[in-house]
Amino acid sequence: MDDRRILQDEDHDVARAVELIAEEFRDGFERVELIDRPAVTMFGSARVRDDDPAYRAARETAGEFARRGWAVVTGGGPGVMEAANRGAQEAGGLSVGFNIELPHEQHVNPYLDISYTFKHFYARKVCFVKPSEGFVIFPGGFGTLDELFESLTLIQTGKVLHFPVVLFDSAYWNELLGWIRDDLLRKGMISSDDVDLLALTDDPAEAVDVVVECYDRRCAQVPAAPHKADAE
Repeated sequence: MDDRRILQDEDHDVARAVELIAEEFRDGFERVELIDRPAVTMFGSARVRDDDPAYRAARETAGEFARRGWAVVTGGGPGVMEAANRGAQEAGGLSVGFNIELPHEQHVNPYLDISYTFKHFYARKVCFVKPSEGFVIFPGGFGTLDELFESLTLIQTGKVLHFPVVLFDSAYWNELLGWIRDDLLRKGMISSDDVDLLALTDDPAEAVDVVVECYDRRCAQVPAAPHKADAE
């Protein structure tokens, strides 16, 4: 658990710590280079089973991306991640998983064509974003929320292009969207165009259309808000 040693200042060999992080970025980037087509990153809970509606929807959505010639990237673990990788493989597409070492080990799902297991969250997150032309977010917990808001922050601040971010399952996300509109927007914490960064759907085909049509129209070529100086 290299992250814990570094963050708790237990690792005093700074040069070696930096070297290991650099090696992990290089290894991750080498895996990203193997992705030979447009890619979407799909996030969601590791805890759902294969009879959960989120699992079934992620599997169907990933299958549709694969049929349109896209690669599907996930966190490589169980739950929604497994569903997405499974759907991509079943449809003959390219399935990618970037896993992470955790204290309670998250196993790698068996539906991966390209895979890598990271020790550091920050290196892993970069490799989610680097190949992606869009993000589809299924129901999930803290990790999924972290990935959602990190994606939005990168887009909002112009660190990445204006890729589409699709929330799947309106019943799950509606209260969060209400809070974003009623509290964050009303109190001036964000701008109205920040709210527009999010799309909401309950339809796998629509989720795919939002991402693919943006890619086809090159709508992501202009940063969402290059004038913004912060992400607060």
